[in-house]
Amino acid sequence: MRRVGALVAVAVFGVSVAACGADDDDGAASSSTETIIAGDFNDADVEFARSMIPHHRQAVEMAVIALDGPVKAGVEVRDLASRIEQAQGPEIEQLTGWLDVWKQDTAEEPAGTGAMGEMGGMMTDEAMSSLSEMRGDSFDRRWMEMMIRHHRGAVRMAEAEVRDGLNPDAVELAGQIVAAQQAEIAEMRTFLRT
Repeated sequence: MRRVGALVAVAVFGVSVAACGADDDDGAASSSTETIIAGDFNDADVEFARSMIPHHRQAVEMAVIALDGPVKAGVEVRDLASRIEQAQGPEIEQLTGWLDVWKQDTAEEPAGTGAMGEMGGMMTDEAMSSLSEMRGDSFDRRWMEMMIRHHRGAVRMAEAEVRDGLNPDAVELAGQIVAAQQAEIAEMRTFLRT
């Protein structure tokens, strides 16, 4: 695997935020800067981040559909959808931040195309549209079937990062994704058997 480069120093995540408020009792102004420490990375790390960003975005989109009142999703689906949204939103920001620090663009394939569609379990626009028109129990079952497929794709992509990645933070996140999404797959399978 070709080595893309290294950033050993502390790099600023996005725009430095310097929040200068009123002077404190000592007359000193307060300030804060959000930073990321980035180490070595390789092509696998970049591909992982680039692929997982749109993948997570689609999972969040599916979660938002489930949380939308008109679909009348059941309690179990709404609970899982809420957890997915809360977990994957911040991970999108983390992955985007790494690409910024690594000075890599965030080029993405459209959902459901190429390797992302085949390996990543991405849903087509038509499948997403069809899902949003379902209601009640039929929605719940279809949503879980689609999310299982989607999660399996994320697990495959994350396992590739664990195997081939170089950046320790990216490899650690990939391992967390594998564990979390395998647990959610088991949860959804149990639901579908009832």
